[in-house]
Amino acid sequence: MFERLAELASEHAELERALADPSVHADPDQARTLAKRYAELTPIVSAYREWQQVGEDEAAALELAKEDPAFAAEAEELAGHRAELTERLRKLLVPRDPNDERDTILEVKAGEGGEESALFASDLLRMYLRYAERHGWKTEVIDSTATGLGGIKDATVAVKTGRGGAGAWSRLKYEGGVHRVQRVPVTESQGRIHTSAAGVLVLPEADPVDVQISDNDIKVDVFRSSGPGGQSVNTTDSAVRITHLPTGIVVSCQNEKSQLQNKEQALRVLRARLLSQAEADADAKASAERKAQVRTVDRSERVRTYNFPENRISDHRVGYKAYNLDQVIDGDLDGVIDALAAADLEAKLAEG
Repeated sequence: MFERLAELASEHAELERALADPSVHADPDQARTLAKRYAELTPIVSAYREWQQVGEDEAAALELAKEDPAFAAEAEELAGHRAELTERLRKLLVPRDPNDERDTILEVKAGEGGEESALFASDLLRMYLRYAERHGWKTEVIDSTATGLGGIKDATVAVKTGRGGAGAWSRLKYEGGVHRVQRVPVTESQGRIHTSAAGVLVLPEADPVDVQISDNDIKVDVFRSSGPGGQSVNTTDSAVRITHLPTGIVVSCQNEKSQLQNKEQALRVLRARLLSQAEADADAKASAERKAQVRTVDRSERVRTYNFPENRISDHRVGYKAYNLDQVIDGDLDGVIDALAAADLEAKLAEG
């Protein structure tokens, strides 16, 4: 680990020299790339330098303790601090998810459970919109299909972080999978608790430069938008369905007023799906992680359960359990996401 840290410190020093050279800034793209790498290395190198300094101070205290026992306590304190810094460095050296800076495309789909599942899907959508609001992220509903009682069959939302801070993907990537709800549906007259499910799929948003789509590879169909129960909400054929012929991926969008706007939104979702698929094909581990997301929205294939009678949320991947479901469903998701992020970090540390 410390051989690698020495190499990173050397690279950091070289980047510092390069960024001080005015000629480097004549090429904005190169300067931006170097500055990004410099910013990534700075916290690691700072911690490494502190670790080195503490080690030198500890060695000096141990030497002085041979003549004056009063320095023994200081040496012990420094040893504890050095151990903390060692652990911090181990965590800083864990390979970062290259998509963590990206914005996110999030899809929610009703599954088994009929209208109750659609209502639960609507609750999940609101939960994510509120979570984004709490973090100051911008959201945009790209497409949604409503049901008669106010639920949703499916919805696609873009979540944008804006400048500064980690991307929405760094937090929302843990939400993919089948979410199960246990509660008394509004349609239940006998007061019995029902179980239903909805699926969540999370994708890092792709820039046009990341995924180029040829017009020859897509089939574009247009149709008339419609609301719940077949009620027409548009008198022109403005809704768009795009089929990506090489992969068979199909994306529809009908929320915008014009056919051109709906096509652009559908292409946006298609790019995100193609980026995710390309990464899964290139990385077997990433593929395994994505298989843990939505395949079939089956009640048995669940990542999380929302039990309303007990006000309990349980995440089955990490054994997380809390009795604040009312707060979670209102967008207070950080507790469960922190638990998932910590488990992910521990798994990566164990591998490394």
